[in-house]
Amino acid sequence: MQILNRTSGMAILFVVLSARSNAQQLPPVHPLGPVLARSTEQMGTVTTARALPGGRVLINDVFGHRVLLLDSTFTMLTVVADSTSSTANAYGSRNGGLFAYRGDSTMFVDPASLSMLVIDPAGKIVRVMSAPRPADVPFLVGGPNGTPGFDDRGRIVYRGFAKNGPPQAGGPADKGPISMPSFPDSAPIVRVDLDTRKVDTAAFFRINKPNMQIRHLENGGMSATNIVNPIPTIDDWALLSDGTVAIVRGKDYHIDWATTDGIRSSSAKIPYDWQRLDDSGKVALLDSARTAIEKARATAQTQMTMSTGAAATPPSAGAASPSAGGGEMQMVFRMNVDHGGGDGPARASGPAAGASMQMPPLTMIPANELPDYRPAFTSGSARGDLDGNLWVRTTSPVGNNGPVYYVINRKSEVIDRVQLPAGRLIAGFGPNGMIYLAVRDADGNARLERAKIR
Repeated sequence: MQILNRTSGMAILFVVLSARSNAQQLPPVHPLGPVLARSTEQMGTVTTARALPGGRVLINDVFGHRVLLLDSTFTMLTVVADSTSSTANAYGSRNGGLFAYRGDSTMFVDPASLSMLVIDPAGKIVRVMSAPRPADVPFLVGGPNGTPGFDDRGRIVYRGFAKNGPPQAGGPADKGPISMPSFPDSAPIVRVDLDTRKVDTAAFFRINKPNMQIRHLENGGMSATNIVNPIPTIDDWALLSDGTVAIVRGKDYHIDWATTDGIRSSSAKIPYDWQRLDDSGKVALLDSARTAIEKARATAQTQMTMSTGAAATPPSAGAASPSAGGGEMQMVFRMNVDHGGGDGPARASGPAAGASMQMPPLTMIPANELPDYRPAFTSGSARGDLDGNLWVRTTSPVGNNGPVYYVINRKSEVIDRVQLPAGRLIAGFGPNGMIYLAVRDADGNARLERAKIR
């Protein structure tokens, strides 16, 4: 009995000491430092800012399909790549990706041509290479899929393609069952050697698994509807400046680390004030999310119509924006198939090669299926700065201000909490505590701002 009591006492002491060692005193939230410069060029959407020597910066304007170079004053501008004949259609017809390459050079990924363009510090395209794995090219664009980059061994690091499972029965069907692939709930983070094309999987992280319902239509087409969960519990990831991959786990807000030499470790839970959602809070959240997603869907529908020429549907039937919690795009496809009266292969007929496309109304999960606590972060929230720290954009209440970022070092310590001004998101980092912000002005034009963290 004495041995048992002594053992129990030691166990209790260990738990107490562990709890004390894991407890972190969070630094106070402080506002971002003053804005030092703001771009004057009208842009569509700023997603990435790449700092260059002398205060210059490369910008990826994905809506405008341009890569721009700004001088240190943010007034002199050079077009590096766009979709006009002046740059030989270097940007391509689809949204591209921009991220740091070796030294002060930059990589631009063009999904349309499956190519990667190397931009030197002067803003000149000096080399073109093929993408290492064509199926993964959409994930090199960045955004909600995470920001790609290169580690200290010269390997490109990014979210890889998550293969679907075997076919399974779809949703309710009017004319027999519909088979569709099962959707994965996780995706790999891969490291690819561009010389040998050898692929190494650094880790897996949890992604949003779409809830799809598919049925036949009376006119021979089919309808695919995604039932949206605006706050799924998912993981996120970021590449740090030393090549370490940080995986932020959404279930309990801890971090798994994967270094370039294969060593993996985990942190304790990051201290966080979890926001409980009662029944009325869940209803209010769904109403707010529906309004935001409908607006994003209308914008996406307009963009799709402009780029494809497909017939537009009303704004309420647009496409869900992943950044707004909409998950995958929702569409109704109608195909008029003409077999030609013979034994040859079927061919489409009618306008636009026989296919018309429209978006179904937004469908969201019931309020009682939402989690009892709001997730600490959403997809695309994690970024690495130039000092080896991890920044995580949280869902902490902010009032009329912008989001609060937790800054976490490689010891898994929260060393800072920074609140951005309203309407801003981080587009990139610069040296000496410089930060670049994406913002949209009152006229709807995107701008880039430069500020100090403190």
